[in-house]
Amino acid sequence: MKILNVSDIHSDHKNLMEHLKHNPADLIIITGDITQFGPAELGVEILNDICTFNIPVLVIPGNCDPEDIYGKIDNSRAINVHGRSQVINGIGICGFGGSNPTPFNTPLEFEEVQLYEGVSKAMEGVSHEQITILLTHAPPYGTKTDTLPSGEHAGSTSIRKIIEEYQPTLNLCGHIHESRGIDQIGKTLTANPGDLSSGYGCLIYIEDPEDPDSIKIEIIKL
Repeated sequence: MKILNVSDIHSDHKNLMEHLKHNPADLIIITGDITQFGPAELGVEILNDICTFNIPVLVIPGNCDPEDIYGKIDNSRAINVHGRSQVINGIGICGFGGSNPTPFNTPLEFEEVQLYEGVSKAMEGVSHEQITILLTHAPPYGTKTDTLPSGEHAGSTSIRKIIEEYQPTLNLCGHIHESRGIDQIGKTLTANPGDLSSGYGCLIYIEDPEDPDSIKIEIIKL
């Protein structure tokens, strides 16, 4: 199975559309910031554009998406996994969007206790699968995926705690544009593809849905 993960579209999905014309995938995962502060209707248009390739699209919102985007995603052709779970080809996928509090008071921020409760409930829906993928917009705290240019870590302590407790096979995140990369927390690989608005994404290959060791992952330039 070939999965393409992108994040931080910020209303500019031209790179992705061009890439998909020549590089098909089995599944597309979008880990937040579909828009640059809305409107939600634009997010639906972008998602429906991406869905024209007839590839399943799973999505969670980011902190720069408007609060009313939840219901609008449900009216698109994409699959909203914010606070929900799906099993696709034997792989358990769940998600929780938005971010931990930022200094910028963006539209979709959650306190750490809310993130912990929401992500926990989502993880419970896939805990019985051999391979589990946790989608978050905010990266886990204290990793290569949440490091600002200053060296300060800006990720979520709750998401890190969930990863330590549940040990999903893979965590796909975003949010911190400058911190694209791959890290590991226990048995969990965590990957931040960087921002699609700058042309970055992440490819995940899963050879066997019952073998977590069969996963290969790389950051790419679209």
